Amino acid sequence: MLDQILHPSIDFGIDTAFILIILVALEAVLSADNAIALASIAQGLKDEKEQNYALNIGLLMAYVLRMLLIVTATWVIKYWQFSLLGGLYLLWLTYQYFSESDEQKEEGASKLNFKNLWQAIPMIAFTDLAFSLDSVTTAIAVADEIWLIIAGGTIGVIALRFLAQLFIRWIEEFTHLQDAGFITVGLVGLRLIVKVIDPNIVPPEWLMISVIIGMFVWGFSKKNELEQNP
Repeated sequence: MLDQILHPSIDFGIDTAFILIILVALEAVLSADNAIALASIAQGLKDEKEQNYALNIGLLMAYVLRMLLIVTATWVIKYWQFSLLGGLYLLWLTYQYFSESDEQKEEGASKLNFKNLWQAIPMIAFTDLAFSLDSVTTAIAVADEIWLIIAGGTIGVIALRFLAQLFIRWIEEFTHLQDAGFITVGLVGLRLIVKVIDPNIVPPEWLMISVIIGMFVWGFSKKNELEQNP
């Protein structure tokens, strides 16, 4: 992987274009659950400008971390500790969300509350990194050229930025969407941990995607009363 960075060889043909399209499509599919997680984290900031700023800076940091992950991926995937830490972190996020008190739920308080902008930014960056553990591994399995993987990852992060902003609006509109998002976060965390315990019992990718789609269907199934009765 490092040799490809020091001695890049870019051969852009029909096959390369096809692989790039596949990588971008994979990023789009695998980024949906990531986007709602980042949107939910950003909602811990009350001010809309701060939410946008946190997403911009957080995803810029996430992009740098993701590129480092791609460059060192052949080394990182040898160590199960990275997947375990990523899975535990995502489960911790899920616990933080669902452990709120009944009073907070009734008041409609945000599940994650930040005192300032710089508490949210690192969480956004590291959440994206945890989600990237699987997507980067998938990208490496699809493409051999590092510049292709980086190009796909770059497009994915840009798309993620706009998806997260869209989900922020949808979270306010749909009753179950944030719950669905954090359940998905927990499932991704469990998948990373199961992969560490025994890769042979990890659910197939198609099943995981089907469950995520089902969660999102439920998430969009009911609008808030204020939206229904303006």
